[in-house]
Amino acid sequence: MAIVEINRDSFLPYEEKMTKTLHVLQEEFNSIRAGRANSKVLDRISIDYYGVQTPINQVANIQIPEPRIITISPWDPSSLKLIEKSIQASDLGINPSNDGKMIRLVFPALTEERRRDLVKQVSKYGEESKIAIRNLRREGIDHFRSMLKKKEITEDQMSEVETNMQKLTDKYISEIDKAVQVKEADLMEL
Repeated sequence: MAIVEINRDSFLPYEEKMTKTLHVLQEEFNSIRAGRANSKVLDRISIDYYGVQTPINQVANIQIPEPRIITISPWDPSSLKLIEKSIQASDLGINPSNDGKMIRLVFPALTEERRRDLVKQVSKYGEESKIAIRNLRREGIDHFRSMLKKKEITEDQMSEVETNMQKLTDKYISEIDKAVQVKEADLMEL
C-alpha cells in the first residue's frame, strides 16, 4: 500500500465547512434586530405567493428611509396583506403598519433588559458554532485515523495532521470569538 501525501489540499474540505459555519453564524447575527433597521431581519420571512414560499425581498422593494424604519413596497399590491400577515406571524416582534401601498416597520429602541437577552442569544449562537467547528475537527481527525489504520499514512503524518487540524480549529474559533464580541458591542451600544 502506497503512503498518501498529506498537504494543504488534504484539509480543504474541513476548512470549507468551517468557513460555511462562520457564514451561518453571521447570517444568524444579521437576523437579530439591534434597535436599528436592518433589512436582513426580513430574510427568514417568506409569504405563500401563488402557492410557492417566497422570501419578502423577492416580491417587494425594501428600503430604510430612516435609521429605525423599514418600508416594504410590494411589486404586486395584492401581496400586501400576505406580507403583513407573515411579518405578524414571525418572531420579529414588530407590528407592521399598512397604508394600502406599503408596509412600515418601526423599530423601537431596545431596553437594557432586551439588550442583555440578545447578548445571551449571540453568545449561544457563538457557542453552537464553536461546537460545530470542534465536531469538524473530530470528523477530520477520524478520517485521517482510518487512513492510518489502513496504513495509507504514517504515524508522523498523523501527528502532523492532528497539529494542523488543531491550528485550523483554533483559527476559526478565534474568528467566532471576534464576531461574537463585535455583535455584543453593537447590541450594547446606545
